[in-house]
Amino acid sequence: MDASSFWRLAGADEHDAIEALMARMGPEERLGQLFMLSYSGEEPTPLLYSWIRKRGLGGVKIFGWNAEDTAKVASAVNHIQKAAEGAALDVPPFVATDQEGGWIRHVRGATSVTPGNMAIGASAWPSDAYRSALYIGAELSALGITMNFAPNVDLATRPESTIVGPRAFSADPTETGILAAAWARGMADSGVVATAKHYPGHGDTALDSHGILPVIDIDEETLWNRELVPYRMLAAEGIPGIMSGHLAFPKIVGSKQPASLSTHLIQDLLRERMGYDGLVITDDLMMSGAASSGGLSETCELAIRAGNDILMFSRTLGLEDEPWTRLIRLYRSDPGFRARVDESARRVLRAKLRWLLPLGAEGVLPDAVPDAAMRSPESREFFTEQAMRSATAFGTATLPMPEGGGILVAGPFADFMAEAQARLPDSEAFRFSYLPAENAVADELEAFRLRLSKADTVIVCVANPAGAAFAKAAREAGKKLYIVSALNPSYALEFSDYGAVVAVYSYARESFKAAFAVLSGDIEAVGRFPLQAGS
Repeated sequence: MDASSFWRLAGADEHDAIEALMARMGPEERLGQLFMLSYSGEEPTPLLYSWIRKRGLGGVKIFGWNAEDTAKVASAVNHIQKAAEGAALDVPPFVATDQEGGWIRHVRGATSVTPGNMAIGASAWPSDAYRSALYIGAELSALGITMNFAPNVDLATRPESTIVGPRAFSADPTETGILAAAWARGMADSGVVATAKHYPGHGDTALDSHGILPVIDIDEETLWNRELVPYRMLAAEGIPGIMSGHLAFPKIVGSKQPASLSTHLIQDLLRERMGYDGLVITDDLMMSGAASSGGLSETCELAIRAGNDILMFSRTLGLEDEPWTRLIRLYRSDPGFRARVDESARRVLRAKLRWLLPLGAEGVLPDAVPDAAMRSPESREFFTEQAMRSATAFGTATLPMPEGGGILVAGPFADFMAEAQARLPDSEAFRFSYLPAENAVADELEAFRLRLSKADTVIVCVANPAGAAFAKAAREAGKKLYIVSALNPSYALEFSDYGAVVAVYSYARESFKAAFAVLSGDIEAVGRFPLQAGS
């Protein structure tokens, strides 16, 4: 067997190919497969290329700050993979991003803005999950992105959460698992590795692990029968990746150690009890929720010992930074740690043989004209249809909205205002700020109140507490009130006893088309409310 190059292993037995690569890899190349680094700006840095060429870096993560321009993303990915061709054994790195659909869309530029997970939960069609992922994955594949940190399978247990919100499919664990499995299959059929997150579940907290370690005070039985149901289903389906989250479960672990560093949660529950043998990838280890008393290097050691296969960082570490020097020292001196690293290196190589080798050396590169694959007519038609069947109506006012009288439309999004103008050309428009999210801008709210006197009917887009303040002002003025709920519907629930609410779960133009189609009576809202009753 010729293992001088990763690309020469096509057709070889998988086990033999892995062992042939491992035999040719030194300690640095083996450990290097466990690292996934990012970079600042739009162009990869010389330091990142050094990691690729000298250590055979296992993966590169594309964040939002790298990805405002899809053409520049494609150029960056092309240079990353070309650099890997000059590394030992030509093993390509995974190129990963977060493209969940809806709210979370790290690669922007020409990519699709979609209705998102909660809209899929509202339609409850597995085919919507599958096709959403298929089209999103096709766009990522055209850019040379081979791994997607999605689907998000956090439950909508705390609807008010500002970190999960419309990223959840549903509050129901089984429905979430069914939709996530269909989503993962669509991503696979587009040639991209799906990675479910945030294990073991971020839904039962309103806190954000980017800035703090959330503590979820539930026992193991509750976790197993609620948060872990989607993971149990996905493990049985063979999902290729799962992301471990920085979340504390003290009643289960016995301390506030993050789940991402917990041997019990990863090895005992995920690996042994669920029988999962795919990749486990940490959430960003630069996040506050992952911090250890011994610093980042200790966090990295604990993450590997706990059973993670890939350590993900939102920056490029220095070649001789303490995380690397500590881990390579342990690899050379601690047989148990070396065996744990080698186990993960084999798992990473196995995933690359399954997902990247069939693409070929040219196939991991971006398309020559990647923008040609973005927002295809077929995908635009589908996302419009999906938005229509996911629109959900509730409240006391009757639909459709009656004609006549002065109408004032208020919202924070340009696409909402544009769709309102297209649908209701004689209406008055009032644009307010989306941020700050928690409170309306005082001057804007006062100006809005002055505009209310000339309106009989008011339509307000509510996407956060700031938007809810404008709806409250219209209610207090005694106006006929219609709410278009974008993103998280929990902020619109308080208005269901006063007016009509149409929830569309995203700020995509297609979602607002669906909302106004319901308000005007063009379609009936057939979406189901995906949150728990009474939430």
